[in-house]
Amino acid sequence: MSPTEASSHNSDSRHHRHTQRKLHEGSTVERARKKEIIEKFEEDLPEAQSIVLTNQTGIDANTIDDIRSEFRANDVHYHVVKNTLAKIAIEDTEVEPLSDLFKYPTAVAYSFDDAAMPAKLVRDAEEEYEQFEMKGGFLNGDVIEPDTVRDLADMPSRDKLRRDLLGLFESVQTKFLRLLETPSQDLVNVLEARKDDLDEE
Repeated sequence: MSPTEASSHNSDSRHHRHTQRKLHEGSTVERARKKEIIEKFEEDLPEAQSIVLTNQTGIDANTIDDIRSEFRANDVHYHVVKNTLAKIAIEDTEVEPLSDLFKYPTAVAYSFDDAAMPAKLVRDAEEEYEQFEMKGGFLNGDVIEPDTVRDLADMPSRDKLRRDLLGLFESVQTKFLRLLETPSQDLVNVLEARKDDLDEE
């Protein structure tokens, strides 16, 4: 084993021991809760359309509840999470590059259906609550900066795109039906005129 490989192996071993120590700290109930949180994020985050991280420093519990309710109403998951548990959860997953953003009190917002919606809600909360701070996010395999998250927030939501597409389809369908109806009406007019001519004869 080369010195570099040995150093990497030792680092991995220290990380594993640290992880196991964190998981075994606390009561049986606390350990079970930690395991539940880790498993949830291991499953959820790699499947999310987008992820946005926020700094919760100075945000009181009532405000967090209000924010969580607003997010839930828009089908966006919002969880305040311990950084250590989050880092364990995303280790060896495609979202592991987010690890560097898990500093200070952190909340995670994500959606399985709409990539733009978490960004929209976080931006709105940032504008409404002075201490609410966007850290960055994750989209299409890359960590994105706060300014990019705000750009994402300006994109149409899935529901708006669906409404626009439906409106376009209905408009095209209406025009097509009118196009079909117009020749038919003209034909009826011609036949009626011919009938009148025959009657006069």
